[in-house]
Amino acid sequence: MSTEIAPEHLTNYETLHDLLSALLIERLALPFTKPKPKPKRRSKPTPPSPDSSPLEDTPPTADEIADFTTYIATALFTILPPALQSLTHHTWTTSTPPLSTLYPFPLSHAITATLLHPLDPSIPATLSAYGLTAPVSSTLPSDLPTPTEFLTPLLTASLPTSTTPPPPPRSTRTSACELCERSWVRLTYHHLIPRMVHEKVVKRGWHGKEALQNVAWLCRACHSFVHRFRGHEVLAREYYTVERLRGAEEVRAF
Repeated sequence: MSTEIAPEHLTNYETLHDLLSALLIERLALPFTKPKPKPKRRSKPTPPSPDSSPLEDTPPTADEIADFTTYIATALFTILPPALQSLTHHTWTTSTPPLSTLYPFPLSHAITATLLHPLDPSIPATLSAYGLTAPVSSTLPSDLPTPTEFLTPLLTASLPTSTTPPPPPRSTRTSACELCERSWVRLTYHHLIPRMVHEKVVKRGWHGKEALQNVAWLCRACHSFVHRFRGHEVLAREYYTVERLRGAEEVRAF
């Protein structure tokens, strides 16, 4: 099967790629470095070849982690069903049978395991070689997640991103992430008052309806961090402006 990404699927692929990049940066504890531009059409990737030394002794460079991200993201995206590769807000809401019934969010371990079944065995082996997952063939107890456990949150985060309504007018968009101020990375919009609690926010009088669409433009790494930083209700009550997010000590330290 060709691993070239169809042009009409690039947006969804890049969402998955950005989420994986943020995850790997966090797990491998690398400083952010301006990456090389990503090509729009990709030939079949080859797996990185980590040496026999533990990664703790020889951490990968920014270029190595970029290659690793592209390798994993491409292999993962191309095994997804066509309906998920081309997923949009429109197809999510109008498909028959409903995609929301076939792939309810958050994705269960069983659904993710089914989606990952065609994955090339070299992917779990490479994740293990980088110390991100438990060795596939080992029967010994491990504190590391299995490959399915490692990839489930990634799919659970990337697919809902593709089903969101169109973004706010581009006039609201900034040229750099509003938290880390990096200007060379792709930006995503973050609802300062998470949509999952909009009804509760209005019902309890925390904010008026006019505040529900307030957004911040964040890079994927900062966006992912904000959603780990606090739960939906706390974000809605206490961190509903960019200024309040910037004022949090944990955000400044990120």
